Amino acid sequence: MATMVDVAHLAGVSVKTVSNVINGYPYIRETTRVRVRAAIDELGYQVNVTARSLRSGRTGMIGLAVPELGQPYFGELADDILTAAREQDVQVLIEPTGFTREGELSALREPGRGLVDGMLFSPAALEQSDAALFEKVGYPLVLLGEQVFSPLVDHVTMRNTEGARAATDLLLDLGCRRIAVIGMLHAQAAGSATLRFAGYREALEARGLEVDPRLFGWADDGWHRGNGARAIAAVLESGAEVDGVVAFNDALAMGAMFELQVRGRRIPEDVAVVGFDDIEDARYTMPSLTTVDPGRREIARVAVELLCRRVDERVARMERGETVLHLADMRIVERASTPPRP
Repeated sequence: MATMVDVAHLAGVSVKTVSNVINGYPYIRETTRVRVRAAIDELGYQVNVTARSLRSGRTGMIGLAVPELGQPYFGELADDILTAAREQDVQVLIEPTGFTREGELSALREPGRGLVDGMLFSPAALEQSDAALFEKVGYPLVLLGEQVFSPLVDHVTMRNTEGARAATDLLLDLGCRRIAVIGMLHAQAAGSATLRFAGYREALEARGLEVDPRLFGWADDGWHRGNGARAIAAVLESGAEVDGVVAFNDALAMGAMFELQVRGRRIPEDVAVVGFDDIEDARYTMPSLTTVDPGRREIARVAVELLCRRVDERVARMERGETVLHLADMRIVERASTPPRP
């Protein structure tokens, strides 16, 4: 196995120069940098991560704990975080927690099995009563999502209530008055479903409209396409009239659109549909899906930058800055599942 000494000998430079190139030291001639990189490639030299960690106090890797990668939002969020991490010259170790309390506790206790400098954590099974667990971890931590909040832990998330209210307001502006809400959860007392329902309710009440429980589409088994189809089917089979749908994520919206069309409802002529998350698939449904863009790329960028700053503070033994709560900007992306505004 090639060593740093071998690289230095082949490149005709000192071992210190090779180390500076590897660690991104800026004040090196470009010709020297190119020569060292060529020697590294020729010899197949690999950095000893353990040794570098011992010297620098960091591994150059951060963790990302998310419920699952099969849900499009989390998969695309992970991809955005990988992009943001490359810009910070760090790598990401991803750990799906399976929407289970056990999986989340395991990730929290052993972040990356000791290989990471800090963790981005999106809880789904842990609850507000578990906030103290996040406050006591011995490593830099940034929370994502809206399941748990703490004034002692950095948090980067989206404007759930505002986004759902904007989606509902759009349908109301278009003349819809019987708007089904898809994605309700019986068990959840906090989190995105609760916050998005609050936005839906606020929009209706601001127009003097009653919230009709017959228009609630339940999805306790998860926010997937099949549950969106089953939820809107249950609403229709109750006899409720529906002229609009607000779905709590795009997968639910796609399932609802499929079921509506199977039942002969035209979109958007008979029923207008709005989703939430602006995943890539939303552009390619038939018709294309109007949705809430919650600022996913902004969430990824800000979260990675914040976590890296916390790692730097810890390595330098600096006093930790004030706790950050960052809410990303949101917008409605109007497509063909809603009619043009008058």
